[in-house]
Amino acid sequence: MAYASLPLIWSASAMLGAIVGSFLGAALARLPEARSVVTGRSACDHCGRTLGPLELVPVLSWLVQRGRCRTCGGAIGGWQLGCELGGAAVALVSVIAMPDRTALAAMVLGWQLLLLALLDLRHFWLPSPLVGTLAGSGGALALLRGAMERDSGPVLWAGAGALAGFGMLWLIAAYYRRVRGREGMGGGDPLLLGAIGLWLGPVGTVATLLGGSVIGLLATVALLAGGRKVSRQTALPLGTCLAAAGWPVFLFQGFG
Repeated sequence: MAYASLPLIWSASAMLGAIVGSFLGAALARLPEARSVVTGRSACDHCGRTLGPLELVPVLSWLVQRGRCRTCGGAIGGWQLGCELGGAAVALVSVIAMPDRTALAAMVLGWQLLLLALLDLRHFWLPSPLVGTLAGSGGALALLRGAMERDSGPVLWAGAGALAGFGMLWLIAAYYRRVRGREGMGGGDPLLLGAIGLWLGPVGTVATLLGGSVIGLLATVALLAGGRKVSRQTALPLGTCLAAAGWPVFLFQGFG
């Protein structure tokens, strides 16, 4: 790849990522309200005015309008800007960090984990259809790699990762429930780690669980440092921590 073409590729990737991030922002707002993500015009959440094309340019529209609707002045949530910037960052880091044929897979994984992480962070919710899509895409890529290599290894490795991911968190949740007499983990967390396992294999899945635990501990320290009271009953979005750890693991090891 010619060095002169790299800035163009990076810019195009970031633009694509911002566009995908805009869609993720709409999903983040609509899914908890049971609204369709693929139908219906984008409109201001405050006055209901349908947004024009120039108001839908990722990142730039938010900055030009200073996070406000042009008609009613209602605030456009920073979550939308965060999704657009996050989507752009996922695409840019993917093309810089990964080999050509793996960069697109890194983007697909990163965008899915970004939406799941934000939904869990904002709503403590990991929608089963999205987790299923993550698992399905990981399984499909394992099958494709196996067919291209004419080897069952990628499929078996992915399956082992799924079993390891789901099994580890299921056992932890079952042990906590037996000892404490109540639920200590959301039912979507084992499924999420199992889906991540289809992408990363068993070694990457263990690394994701360890990394997610470290992120959770750091978040707890940050809450304490900010004056928040933290107890055994304080809920932390484990899915967010796992998603935040899983993507860097993929960047480091690939499919495992």
